Amino acid sequence: MFKKILIANRGEIALRVIRACREMGIASVAVYSDADAKAPHVREADEAMHIGAPPSAESYLRGDKIIEVAKQVGAEAIHPGYGFLSEREWFARAVRDAGLVFIGPPAEAIAAMGSKTSARQLAVKAGVPVVPGTTEALTDANEARAIADQFGYPVLLKAAAGGGGKGMRVVREPGEMEAALDTARREAKNAFGDDAVYVEKYIVGPRHVEIQVLGDQHGTMLSLNERECSVQRRHQKMIEEAPSVAVTPEIRRAMGETAVRAAQAAGYYNAGTCEFLLDVDGKFYFLEMNTRIQVEHPVTELVTGIDLVQWQIRVAAGEKLPFKQADIVPRGWAIECRITSEDPANGFLPSTGRISYLHLPSGPGVRWDGGIEVGSEVGLFYDPMLAKLIVHAPTREAAVERMHRALLELTIEGVESSRDFHLRVMEDAEFRAGAIEIQWLERRLESLLQVKPPADTTRTAAVVAALIADRDRQAPKRAATSTSSAPQSDAWTRAGRLEALR
Repeated sequence: MFKKILIANRGEIALRVIRACREMGIASVAVYSDADAKAPHVREADEAMHIGAPPSAESYLRGDKIIEVAKQVGAEAIHPGYGFLSEREWFARAVRDAGLVFIGPPAEAIAAMGSKTSARQLAVKAGVPVVPGTTEALTDANEARAIADQFGYPVLLKAAAGGGGKGMRVVREPGEMEAALDTARREAKNAFGDDAVYVEKYIVGPRHVEIQVLGDQHGTMLSLNERECSVQRRHQKMIEEAPSVAVTPEIRRAMGETAVRAAQAAGYYNAGTCEFLLDVDGKFYFLEMNTRIQVEHPVTELVTGIDLVQWQIRVAAGEKLPFKQADIVPRGWAIECRITSEDPANGFLPSTGRISYLHLPSGPGVRWDGGIEVGSEVGLFYDPMLAKLIVHAPTREAAVERMHRALLELTIEGVESSRDFHLRVMEDAEFRAGAIEIQWLERRLESLLQVKPPADTTRTAAVVAALIADRDRQAPKRAATSTSSAPQSDAWTRAGRLEALR
């Protein structure tokens, strides 16, 4: 087993890996930019190394600098988290060439699945069902129109080198094709440095369901079952759950076997995710493979009891998986809400500022994977996700109620957040019924934003507590000038209130 691991990331995922290392008796090394000098992950790691200026290109995307630092501190392995360098084949290869271990799949598997067109080609060869479409990048609008005529409109233009909705356009008629292709190519080039775009049939009303896979270096590859990721805005996931109300045991088995087959075809090991579209008839189509740990991995952890991050580390160190496919049975229901520094009432514009007060939910079945604390500065350099709130309960109905309760307890002051938006979703009748698909949120968004948020006693209590603390801070000054013999608040009470607000 490794003695020291460097985490090439920041925020909540860096803290998640640090905690896994601590439980395994492994020393952790954090890296940080100027903007993150006082971030929680820097303080919680056993060591921390500065790597550059705030822009990602000058810090967290500096693979050469990160490898140099890892060797300098004597780290044996690098965990990339998600985002940044996690799916860069060249970085995984450079880590290996430097004599270190990349905690993730081999560079060759990342390369095989890194391009959506090459992933589709690999899937077709492995007998994995894919959405009807091309496996090569488009040359021009005329070619795109000819293919669209073959499949029938609407069609979807997609960037070959990335995801997250960038370089993606729905084309509903031939006259839209040229402008849509130009825009998709431009976005793809700006986001991924590659303007390759391909076309596939646009499936109307499907669910976005993904399968978590986990494999070791000894030939074992397992499906850890599905996650429902259909609550999306502009192709960005906002709420995830496991399992899915639409997945029967038969679909689960078939989809899991398909994901395992795709991963094996790529020579994959470690943790990864195969993404699928699931239509109303129960047919599913492979979309792509995410060759890293996913943001939403906690819901799978909670329903399977498997610590994915620890097993990423164990697999990278050469350990064998001790469980079999028959052991992977979902227990209960888990839901995750991504808490972001965005203002839903103002078009989800990013919000910046300093976290002045933070009250976290607790109680049975509640998990907080956060990267912020009181005093944290939220800027525009990085992703707006502040934390993930996750709950687990015996049934979906109980999990929705538990998430609603946990969101009511959550208070974040200093920046706008998506907290109230998530509350409204938890109260929505269609969501509670599980009647969701990937266009559901876009269709329901306006009405959800018009709903008045529920009464917030927690936030009121926070304001009152802050006023009391402020009064107590002023007490010594008043006592010095007062002729009254009335007793002041005792020091123990004052100290307790002050500590609670730090």
